[in-house]
Amino acid sequence: MKTNRNNATGAGILFIIAAVAAIIGKLLYNPILLDPDYIIKGTSHETQVLWGAFFEIITAFAVIGTPIALYPILKKYNQSMAIATVSFRLLEATMIIVGILSLLTIVTLSHEFSKGVNPDAASYLIIGKSLIALHDWTFAFGPNIALGPSTFLTSYLLYKSKLVPRFISILGLIGGPFIFICGVLVMFGVFLQVSLWGILLAIPVFLYEMSLAIRLLAKGFKTNEVEMVTVMR
Repeated sequence: MKTNRNNATGAGILFIIAAVAAIIGKLLYNPILLDPDYIIKGTSHETQVLWGAFFEIITAFAVIGTPIALYPILKKYNQSMAIATVSFRLLEATMIIVGILSLLTIVTLSHEFSKGVNPDAASYLIIGKSLIALHDWTFAFGPNIALGPSTFLTSYLLYKSKLVPRFISILGLIGGPFIFICGVLVMFGVFLQVSLWGILLAIPVFLYEMSLAIRLLAKGFKTNEVEMVTVMR
């Protein structure tokens, strides 16, 4: 049972790290995301952007680590679904990494622009805006479209197994489809991801992850449920 408790604690910590690091990274990225001319204005905020990339890397690693920590427990109830939760989170982390690389490429090109003799500013601006657009799409596909199925499947396994209080599982069963729908609507241009509707649709999954993290850190899984499955096997 000590292993189950360690897995629960690890998953809880990683959920919180992923959320906090993602928020910090997004805030630190503001100079490059909010200024379409960043690529030709030098690197006055370069250190801030690099720290943003660092926190995003932490986010990606935490996103991968969370389902891995939960996998040994969830596989006892449905191994195929447990593998799927890891796979979707791996896809989400991959999208995050691609987004990081797109913004770091802008930093590199800003150096090249400042070193150039009469560089073509218009070409650099087009490249910079294209890379920001790529980052925005990875933001929509990773923490939205890929996160949705993983959240739903994890919540379904938690609901069926009764490893955590039902209200937490239900939040995930609602939040998973909502965040997936949010990504699809953003893809079709119904609204921007960073908008009132984007925030509203993201609230259930955020509440699910934080309530699950707190539960896992405070009490872990319901011991009697884990023991019962272990005995049956």
